Amino acid sequence: MLGLDKPPTPLMALFGGKQGIKEKMNQASLLSEPELALEQIPYPYINEKNGLRLLSIGKIHQALEGCACPMGVLSREFLKKLRLGENEIAIVDMEAGVEHFGRGIDNSIDAVLVVVEPSFESITLAEKIKDLAAGINKDFWVVLNKISSGSLIAEIKAKLKRSGMDTIGAISYDASVFLSGLEGDTLSSERATLQAGEILDALLPAKT
Repeated sequence: MLGLDKPPTPLMALFGGKQGIKEKMNQASLLSEPELALEQIPYPYINEKNGLRLLSIGKIHQALEGCACPMGVLSREFLKKLRLGENEIAIVDMEAGVEHFGRGIDNSIDAVLVVVEPSFESITLAEKIKDLAAGINKDFWVVLNKISSGSLIAEIKAKLKRSGMDTIGAISYDASVFLSGLEGDTLSSERATLQAGEILDALLPAKT
């Protein structure tokens, strides 16, 4: 959907696979280098197009494979060692929920950007994430997603405001996004993707 020809080979494979990481979990450091730049990661573990680089930590691929602990360890150590260059930012897509906070993966990031959809469960989860982010002194921002009307924006913003959360933008419900996902096509520059770009532009001055 990002326009890359194929997904990158999981980063876990670069560091010995799941079994290799399990054997190193009790060591002081998983990665040998004290710092890691994106340029040190070879293809096909990182793919690039139009200035966008994509990498994947790894996933569960088989039944009875065991827990995802090695992926959590690699995520935490990778983010701890990652050093970005000038005009580079990293957007980390965590799994839904709060487990990554318990694994310490969020300790090395600058801010938490939570995507809230129009549901009670999503708003409740955002409240929990806000408290966890405050506990590790991270900035916290909210983006609304799949919003169908201006009145719905106002309603959700009011609910979030009562819990001390301010929104930095809203992304409209856009059928073209779902169609792209269904067909496996690259996202087009429709309303939702343009709004996402505007939100990113708004975030960048806060971190530069």
